[in-house]
Amino acid sequence: MIITKKSISRRTLLRGLGATVALPLLDAMVPSLTALAQTPARPKVRFGAVYIPNGVVPAQWFPATEGAAYEMTPILEPLEPFRDRMTVLSGLDSDPPRSPDAATAVHARASTKFLTNVHPYRTLRAGTSMDQIAARVLGQDTQLPSLELALETVDAAATCDDGSCIYIGTISWAGPTSPLPMETDPAAAFERLFGDDTTDPVARRARARQKGSILDSVLGEIAALKNKVGEGDQSRLTAYLDSVRAVEQRIERAMQQNVEIPDVQRPSGIPATFEEHAKLMFDLQVLAYQADVTRVGTFMMGREFSGRTYPEIGVTDAHHPISHHRDEPDRMDRFAKINRYHTKMFAYLMARLASTPDGDGSLLDQMVLLFGGGMSDGNRHAIRNLPLVLAGGGAGRLRGGGHIRYPEGTPLANLHVTLLDTLGAPVESFGDSTGSVEFDYLTGI
Repeated sequence: MIITKKSISRRTLLRGLGATVALPLLDAMVPSLTALAQTPARPKVRFGAVYIPNGVVPAQWFPATEGAAYEMTPILEPLEPFRDRMTVLSGLDSDPPRSPDAATAVHARASTKFLTNVHPYRTLRAGTSMDQIAARVLGQDTQLPSLELALETVDAAATCDDGSCIYIGTISWAGPTSPLPMETDPAAAFERLFGDDTTDPVARRARARQKGSILDSVLGEIAALKNKVGEGDQSRLTAYLDSVRAVEQRIERAMQQNVEIPDVQRPSGIPATFEEHAKLMFDLQVLAYQADVTRVGTFMMGREFSGRTYPEIGVTDAHHPISHHRDEPDRMDRFAKINRYHTKMFAYLMARLASTPDGDGSLLDQMVLLFGGGMSDGNRHAIRNLPLVLAGGGAGRLRGGGHIRYPEGTPLANLHVTLLDTLGAPVESFGDSTGSVEFDYLTGI
C-alpha cells in the first residue's frame, strides 16, 4: 500500500482584502492511499462550555432516577433528541470560600468558579480557568487558542454584588489576574475569525464596496481550489462556504437594524431578539470549530444578575428578580421557562454540531461540551448540586445516555480534572479538587 503526499495543507487559507478564510477538513488534506482506499482524518477533540446564570429550578432540572432509563425533565426536554449523546450530572458542588480575603459575592463566585474552581477575591484575583489550560494544548495548531462569546455585556448600568462587575462578565481566565473579555457583537466576532486584519478606514471602505463580503474577495481562490479537489470535497467546501455566506448576510441584516453612530469604526451588529442573537453567535462558534480556527470555546448565555426579560416566551419579569421566586409556584414556573429557553438554545448548538461533518463523523462526535451554571437553586443562591450536562463524543473518548449522581460532597473540580485528562491536558489537581470523577462512568476507554 503506497501512501502519497498530501495535496493540500491542513492550514490552507484563502486570502482576500483584509481577510483570511480558513477551510474545513477536506479529504485532500489527509494522506491518500491507493484509488481503492483512503486514510480517514484523525479526529481532533474540541472543548466548549456554555454557561447559564442565576441558577435554575432544581425540581424541573434534575431527573428523579439515575441510569439510562431516567425520565427527561421539563427544563432538559429540548435535549431529548440528543439523549444518547449527553449525560446529566448531579451531586457536584462548589464549596463556599474559606479564605477571609475571598469576596462574599454569591453571583461573582458562581460565574468565576464555574471553570476556575477558585473563589474571586476582593482585589482582582481568581485562577486560571480549565478552558485556558486546555487551550495551551489544543490551541498550539490553531489560529486562535480560544474563542470567548457572550450575549450580554457588563456596562456601567449593570448590577453587581460586592463591586464585582469584572467577575460576572466572564467565565474565562488566562491567569489569576487576567480575566478574558467575552465578545457580544457578531460582527466583531466574525472579523476576529475571518477578517479584517486592518483597522485602516480606507481598506474598510474598499471592502464595503465589495458588498462587505469576505467571500467576494476570495472568489478567485475558491474557484482555483475547487479545481484541485474531488467531487466530495467540492460538495463539502460549497456547504461550508454557504454557511459562511449565510452568517455574513445575517450580520449585515442585524447591522441594518441599528443606527450607525458617527465616528464609530465598527457599527453594532447585534440582532434585535435574544434567539436571533444566540443562534447567530452559536453559528459563528460552529464555523470556528469547523474551520479549525480554534478548538476551545466558551459561551455565556447571560451574565449573573441579568435583568433581561423574555416576552417572546411570555416572561416579562427580569431574569434575576424572577430567580428569587420565593417558592411561589407561578413565579417558579416563569423562572423555569427561562431555564428551558436557554436549554432550547443549547439544543440548537448541538443540532448544528451534529449536522456538520468533520472527518468520518460530525463535529458533535469530536466535542466535549459542558452546559450548566455555577449556582443550583437560584432562589437560595445554592452552590451544592450544580446543574450540569456533559455532551458530545469527545473524539471517541466520551459516551452518553444516562444520569449520574455523584456522592455528596464531590467537588466540581473533580470533573474538571477528568475532562482535562480527556482533552489531552492532564493535571494532577485543579482548584479545590480532591481527585477525579469515576472515569468509566463518562468514557468508553
